[in-house]
Amino acid sequence: THSMLEASLNAYQPKLFINFNTDEEYGHILEGESLESDVLNPRNPYSASKASADLLGQSYFITHNVPIISTRCCNVFGSRQNKEKLIPKVITNILTNQKIPVFGSGMQIRQWIYTKDVFFALKCIIEKGIVGEIYNISSGVEKNNLEVINFICDSLGKGKDLIEFVEDRKGHDFRYALNYDKIKNIGWEPKYGFNEALLHTINWFKVNAWSWK
Repeated sequence: THSMLEASLNAYQPKLFINFNTDEEYGHILEGESLESDVLNPRNPYSASKASADLLGQSYFITHNVPIISTRCCNVFGSRQNKEKLIPKVITNILTNQKIPVFGSGMQIRQWIYTKDVFFALKCIIEKGIVGEIYNISSGVEKNNLEVINFICDSLGKGKDLIEFVEDRKGHDFRYALNYDKIKNIGWEPKYGFNEALLHTINWFKVNAWSWK
């Protein structure tokens, strides 16, 4: 992020710089939803690095007038996703008859959004967003990890016997949830239902095994 920001000053002067970040910056919350105005509370090295990139971008807007809009997004899924992410990993492990590792209890809660909804959210921000502002991007759909895994198993008709509970990750937050009223106010709302989008994603990985084997 720092290299891109420096390039925006010295080599390439963008009309708009989108700083794409994560809901993990807020830290876990047991109830309610995180607002863009909330104090950041990252609790592991990854989320701390994302929060640092977020704040660095805001500082370049204030100090150097770089035209930045920051986004904080919930968990994204869809076709072509890296197979180390939860949903692709579960799908591909079932299709190859490998164990499905579940960290801790598997009850960690995340909001999930389809990649096409993220595309249209970013399009809306580019067209209607205010420079210097922050926008949460979310579907509002909350699922715990086991719910997602079981849905995939049920959709494929197999895989539940492959579930293996393993030691939880260090610094593994229990719940993230974003309020996305701010982006709704400039004209965006999610269009794709979770179940339909996940079924489409499962089918894509089935049909396009060449992309991940």
